[in-house]
Amino acid sequence: MPGTRKLGRPSDHRKAMLRGMVTYLLENGKIETTVTRAKEVRAEAEKMITLGKANTLHTKRQVLSYVTKEDVAKKVFDEIAPKYADKNGGYTRIYKIGPRRGDAAEMAIIELV
Repeated sequence: MPGTRKLGRPSDHRKAMLRGMVTYLLENGKIETTVTRAKEVRAEAEKMITLGKANTLHTKRQVLSYVTKEDVAKKVFDEIAPKYADKNGGYTRIYKIGPRRGDAAEMAIIELV
């Protein structure tokens, strides 16, 4: 079930970290992180894009409450969501890129399709 990984962080730190990573992904289109974090980011990013497709005042407020930058929230509604208007989910892709040098954590690249 998505959204249940603790990621070795207290809940407030975990939520802030995921908000920042989702914002960065939507801003740049691609981030490099560990596989488990990428899976959590994917769930939240896809929710934000799905909200962007509705394009109502309520969904704008929901996206603004989660995404940490106003210009990224605007980008979700103006650029990202219209690109996926005919698609039902599957807006992101995760590539595994091998172990990290320091601690051998499995790394991945998550990007918008």
